[in-house]
Amino acid sequence: MKTRDRAVVAAVTVACCVAAVFLGVRPVPSLAAVAVALAAFGCRPRSHEWTGAATGAAGLLLLVATFAWPGRGTTEGSVWHLVAVGAVLLLLTAAVRRSPRRRLLAGGGLGAAAVAVWTVPLVPDSSFFEYLGVIAFWSVPIAGAVVVGGYPRLMEDRRRQAVLAARRAQQLELAHDLHDFVAHDVSGIVVQAQAARFVAQHDPAAAIQALERIERAGLAALASIDRTVRMLRTSDRNTDGTDGTDGDGGDPTGARTVLPGTGELAEVVERFGETGDVRARLDLAPGVTEALSREGAATVHRVVVEALTNVRRHAPGAAGVRVVLSTDGTTVEVSVTDDGGRGRSAHLPGLPRLERGTEGGGGLLALAERIRAFGGTFASGPYRDGWRVTAVLPATGPHATAS
Repeated sequence: MKTRDRAVVAAVTVACCVAAVFLGVRPVPSLAAVAVALAAFGCRPRSHEWTGAATGAAGLLLLVATFAWPGRGTTEGSVWHLVAVGAVLLLLTAAVRRSPRRRLLAGGGLGAAAVAVWTVPLVPDSSFFEYLGVIAFWSVPIAGAVVVGGYPRLMEDRRRQAVLAARRAQQLELAHDLHDFVAHDVSGIVVQAQAARFVAQHDPAAAIQALERIERAGLAALASIDRTVRMLRTSDRNTDGTDGTDGDGGDPTGARTVLPGTGELAEVVERFGETGDVRARLDLAPGVTEALSREGAATVHRVVVEALTNVRRHAPGAAGVRVVLSTDGTTVEVSVTDDGGRGRSAHLPGLPRLERGTEGGGGLLALAERIRAFGGTFASGPYRDGWRVTAVLPATGPHATAS
């Protein structure tokens, strides 16, 4: 509690005590409980942190007025007792709404107990069950205070959890984008640097060509980063409750317009072939692009990029890679197959295998989860002398055939 708040509490308490002396109010603790409530509400919003403690203090004063103050058990001063009960209930509502949970449990519990039993001395000759009935009756306003204060707090907690979940989803999406797109171009840069190191001494012209390809791969990596940042910014605007436009009155689904799809696969495969001595081939069957939705095309693009990146990382001896996309109208199948080095010429040196971190291998797992969530199937494993990655997705585009 800040010094200014302490001063407010002290001033209000002294004023109420002076009023009690001049007005002849007998249950001074009840009036002091009212003073605590007035001080707490007078210090808002700074008092949110100590409203639970104020509830406990007011409840303790009410208990003193109920059981330990002279004149207890009589109707004298019962009006002030009732006013104190109202003050404690208001404090309890505010504490349930804003107070930290530990202080709420301690102070709120004490205040609720004081409200529940304040009429017990007024019925001294009652039976045990009558006492229970009286306590149960005064538990109803306590429950009302908890509901009134707790419901907005519950909604706020749920909203906060939803925001955290949305941010977590954005972080995972960003991590996947960096892994699927940027890592592909960066691994190409590493391969070209390795190749340039091998040929620099006896073929400077080839080294210059490798440097040019490194430049193109670097620009592609920067474009991927820029695309990912734009997607993240658009997602942030949507999370904040805005209309999701791009600021220029454009498409409100601006995040989706930058998703790569099957149209970029030819460039990806061509660039993969340029960043090494691997022959890369793309077979795109007619109707595949029309059979895929925007999200489906982006998923296919991710499959191809991830598979090609893994070829570069784990199969440096591969001489040929084939990317095939086909459709039967109801499903779209994409497969990426490397030959494991069967077609490599003897005079071409194999590039060193790229080193991986200790937590590698998560790319295919994340990709498999994404495809299964999309309603498809995913498989990867040895194929002849090489490796094959295969994904089958439902055709959800405008020209898909109903199954």
